[in-house]
Amino acid sequence: MKSHHNEINGLELTTFNDGFTLSYHSRLILRHDSKAPCLWVGAGEADIEMFRGNFSIKDKLNEKVALSQATVVARPKGFDVHFTRGEAISATLTISEDVDHRLMLTLKNDTPCHNRIWLRLAAQPEDHIYGCGEQFSYFDLRGLPFPLWTSEQGVGRNKKTHITWLADCKENAGGDYYWTFFPQPTFVSTQKYYCHVDNSCYMNFDFSAPHFHELAFWEDNATLRFECAPTYVELLEKLTGLLGRQPTLPDWVYDGITLGIQGGTEICQQKIDTLRRGGVKVNGIWAQDWSGIRMTSFGKRVMWNWKWNSELYPQLDERIPQWKREGIQFLTYINPYVASDRDLCAEAAKRGYLTKDLNGKDYHVEFGEFYAGVIDLTNPDAYDWYKGVIKQNLIAFGCSGWMADFGEYLPTDTVLHNGVSAEIMHNAWPALWAKCNYEALEETGKLGEILFFMRAGYTGSQKYALMMWAGDQNVDWSLDDGLASVIPAALSMGMSGHGLHHSDIGGYTTLFDMKRSKELLLRWCDFNAFTPMMRTHEGNRPGDNWQFDSDAETIAHLARMTTVFTTLKPYIKDAVAQNAASGLPVMRPLFLHYEADARAYTLKYQYLFGRDVLVAPVYEEGRSEWTLYLPQDHWINIWTGEPHHGGDVTVAAPLGKPPVFYRANSEWASLFQTLKTI
Repeated sequence: MKSHHNEINGLELTTFNDGFTLSYHSRLILRHDSKAPCLWVGAGEADIEMFRGNFSIKDKLNEKVALSQATVVARPKGFDVHFTRGEAISATLTISEDVDHRLMLTLKNDTPCHNRIWLRLAAQPEDHIYGCGEQFSYFDLRGLPFPLWTSEQGVGRNKKTHITWLADCKENAGGDYYWTFFPQPTFVSTQKYYCHVDNSCYMNFDFSAPHFHELAFWEDNATLRFECAPTYVELLEKLTGLLGRQPTLPDWVYDGITLGIQGGTEICQQKIDTLRRGGVKVNGIWAQDWSGIRMTSFGKRVMWNWKWNSELYPQLDERIPQWKREGIQFLTYINPYVASDRDLCAEAAKRGYLTKDLNGKDYHVEFGEFYAGVIDLTNPDAYDWYKGVIKQNLIAFGCSGWMADFGEYLPTDTVLHNGVSAEIMHNAWPALWAKCNYEALEETGKLGEILFFMRAGYTGSQKYALMMWAGDQNVDWSLDDGLASVIPAALSMGMSGHGLHHSDIGGYTTLFDMKRSKELLLRWCDFNAFTPMMRTHEGNRPGDNWQFDSDAETIAHLARMTTVFTTLKPYIKDAVAQNAASGLPVMRPLFLHYEADARAYTLKYQYLFGRDVLVAPVYEEGRSEWTLYLPQDHWINIWTGEPHHGGDVTVAAPLGKPPVFYRANSEWASLFQTLKTI
């Protein structure tokens, strides 16, 4: 046995007769021998079909070969490991450090026909794993594989439920536990290291084996980066140092609720007048149908032609500045596609700015009873033109924000200007879309004033997507696609480096006789008061759903919870500032601050809101009390003032008083105490 050390801090490579081990700051990263190799290579042909953002993905695998022999060659600043199987098959692993002194593993197939790689990272059975972007069904990922591909989240997201079965039967739209708008090849281990993969190809991170994690790459190369830290707080600071951090939010975000309203200028005016008279703190109107509507069997859809529709919204150009003077911002909607039957698409086509099909013609995607062209964001001229559409039609028009929707629909058989395969660009697309929106703000000097929020994302979204929202939850109580699912989604995002997250109050998707109940809307409102942003959505079938103004009691409820939210403004702003400065997410898993508490690693439906507030949302129908877990500390029930010191507790949980506790020794304790009187 021979041990090698070199100039990479913390790296130790030990060779023996037929293998080696690689450790980094005492964490075993790789273990290889001829009987248990760490590297496989192979050849496959992707079979990917898309229907309305839902993907069927299969691999026509021709070969998968274990590379059992490994030869280590020491270099001045690292190692090369040459893996072979006979004389014809080989691959190279380069072990080095990047410019910021992270451990970097670079894999490359040496056999030209091989376009698949499987790498096994060493693991311990007791490890917990978090991250992989936005995961709705699981927070601890240990024990399951997670394919990483941006797509619709699916309707239902649990193959054992009736709703998912119905969605699958209707349009193959039923999701599964790993379906997500925002996948990311990044995970954090409870060994206190992170692993991030630079690639954007289809990947599958399989955490189900007790002694290894198998990472599969549908490409002939892969680059992995690792860092370690003594605490999770420091580890997230390092991870977000690599990926980037979100800036602070516009101040108006904390001044109330953003009301999702459709139907025209006067309807907007009537609804905000009604709610303000009822004592609701309103900071904005979000009118997604500002560019017009298109009715489909799914429900009311936005007209994808990103211009003010003056017929539906008369005098809007005059009303926006009036509302702003009253403290009401106006927010709109845009996505990176243009409706095939409208003039923006015609202009883009004339300029050559749409992606192409294999015959060189403009590619049009079916989005549910209408088609749209895909703006080719890899074409610098098209990118700048579309950024100009945002600048002129949204920013100059006076909008204070918008939903930058979609991004996950890039077909894998379209042809892009940059020459890169759309299969490789598919995952990277949402981050490119985020960058386009970010630069529109940056170049007009509006960063810090205007907010856009997104559902789709990937590596790079941390730098450019100002705020994420959880996408299209069902208007029901399901664990995998209802209110409950948003909590692990926020926590997994935080462990993936994006610390600003919120959701549609009441959910969005209304199908198969689902109807949003009053109770669901109110419980979701209670939850959203303890997130960085409060915002409602009518849903795809507004008439089937309970709305924020459906009765006086609902309006009174919103008045109470928006008062709670605005009262917490200085505390929430401080938590958002921490995220901008060091990457600490606003919604945090308990183990970030209670590392020694074993229970903290298993909780996915409660969270810390900033450092000092613990929130356990009620996500079941018909409940009047709720049981939750408190780590050992001095906790105060925010509504009653009752003290608790940890363990399982059961508390009253009426509507409007969700289970929320604060740390008794918090510097914000006097602020929290004022909530008892609201």
